[in-house]
Amino acid sequence: MATKEYSNGEVTILWQPEKCTHAGVCVRTLPKVYNPKAKPWVTPEHATSQELIDQVGKCPSGALSIK
Repeated sequence: MATKEYSNGEVTILWQPEKCTHAGVCVRTLPKVYNPKAKPWVTPEHATSQELIDQVGKCPSGALSIK
């Protein structure tokens, strides 16, 4: 599966679905950004760039990264 990209105009979140363990850390940390029931499920414009960077750093599986 290909890496998906989601940008707020300043930073881009890269999501590698095959690495994702669905631990829910992203949803619990930034629920306005990550909504698994929505399409797209990542809406980075609902948080600051620093909030996104901090949250991505907590991803336990490494499925999320910043570009």
